[in-house]
Amino acid sequence: MKLLIFPYRRSAIKQVASGRFGVTSSYLAHSDELQIKMAQGAKPGEGGELPGFKVTKDIAKTRHSVPGVGLISPPPHHDIYSIEDLAQLIYDLKCANPGARISVKLVSEVGVGVVASGVAKGKSEHILISGHDGGTGASSWTGIKGAGLPWELGIAETHQVLTMNDLRSRIVLQADGQMRTGFDVVIAALLGADEFGFSTAPLIVMGCTMMRKCHLNTCPVGVATQDPVLRKKFEGQPEDVVNFFFMVAEDIRAIMAKLGIAKFQDLIGRTDLIQPYADNANDKAKYLHFDAILKSALDLRPNTNILGGSISQDFQLSKRLEETVIAECMDVINAKRQSIVLQYDINNLERTFGATLSYYISMKYHEKGEIFLISFTKKKKKVLKK
Repeated sequence: MKLLIFPYRRSAIKQVASGRFGVTSSYLAHSDELQIKMAQGAKPGEGGELPGFKVTKDIAKTRHSVPGVGLISPPPHHDIYSIEDLAQLIYDLKCANPGARISVKLVSEVGVGVVASGVAKGKSEHILISGHDGGTGASSWTGIKGAGLPWELGIAETHQVLTMNDLRSRIVLQADGQMRTGFDVVIAALLGADEFGFSTAPLIVMGCTMMRKCHLNTCPVGVATQDPVLRKKFEGQPEDVVNFFFMVAEDIRAIMAKLGIAKFQDLIGRTDLIQPYADNANDKAKYLHFDAILKSALDLRPNTNILGGSISQDFQLSKRLEETVIAECMDVINAKRQSIVLQYDINNLERTFGATLSYYISMKYHEKGEIFLISFTKKKKKVLKK
């Protein structure tokens, strides 16, 4: 068996946050999923912060920034002030990587179901509901005080509202926020989730001791630091993470066997299989009512397709003028010709003209794609030169 080594590093999922640090055509092209980070469950309303002393030369190069200068993403996306703006960014990213799944990350909060419906109508293919309990606890104090709600509440509401609007079949729904066991996964599935995000638990498996020093560059086990001396202390192995997920899978299998469920898909949305504790030792627990959370979405709209992602979002990419341009430019991209001159009339229906052409260039030449010059003249003439 030969090990395939790719000449260019890539990640399966890449986020597009509000700061847009390092977001280039090549960055977007080399991924399987592009996720628009609208909010984070552990600190909603705040952007990501990377202190200047952690911005090394390598990080600055990756992020297209300057070493030693802090990278602080603003809380809002400054090009998104409505669902229509978000729909445009979703379309932009789909054009920038037609093969990637477009995702939107939302925070679990009251009313997230209505927001998720707008996101689904904006043609997102995947929605992540992020719970309040995730992360390593290294956020700023203001972020910790302003945490969101548990993912259970957000997933239940989102699943119900999407089903009521007959949008559930278009969206793959994911939950995250301190998931650690098979029981957590099964509960999320019963409330309506299709996929499940693990982050902190695998981090602990690889050696994280939750010292909450991520932002200080002094992680004692070498996980969240750029200090070369401390990084030598990292002893994590991928086999440990694999074993952890095998344990989670076995836990899920055992619970499914007790419930008499053969296929995992049959768990999704089965809130009738969840029963609150009848004899809870906490006196205040008797005042909690779970009727709204545990109401079956199919009772709200019977005979609705709730198989997430079974209906594909139609971006109508094949109808664009750019498809014709790409076909004519492939000889230049493949170095069979030196240049080509094309002339077309472009109207405002071509909302992201040139993005997919950039995708093909980036897939072949990666970050060196700037050797191609794309210019638009007043006569709407397109010139592509190598």
